Amino acid sequence: MVIYSELPVYRDTYNLLIEVYQVTNRFAHEYKYSLGQDMKRDALSLFRNLYRANKSQVKAEHLECFLNDFELLKLEMRLCVDLKLLPIKKMAQISKIMDAIGRQVTAWRNKAEASAQCRNLSA
Repeated sequence: MVIYSELPVYRDTYNLLIEVYQVTNRFAHEYKYSLGQDMKRDALSLFRNLYRANKSQVKAEHLECFLNDFELLKLEMRLCVDLKLLPIKKMAQISKIMDAIGRQVTAWRNKAEASAQCRNLSA
């Protein structure tokens, strides 16, 4: 088991969390405690899923949960742009981070599923 804090996906997800906290801090009051809180909660849940995936023997299940939460966060980000809470330029920066995270987790999940299938065939 790799120390999860040393994984590149952990570092990228942490950077995303920092961005979410900085962005939501500038929201108007009516969005800060609704949409902003949801975004923070969803970003934090990404870390729970990374930790659980790294620790578990059945990684694919936790990585699938990560990807589900990640899709919700992407939707919330798009909503922020549509509501003019987030400038397009900032969204472009965040999108680069999110693309990197999505690629890493999808590759990790695919590898975990493939190794699980190999174990099932050899059993």
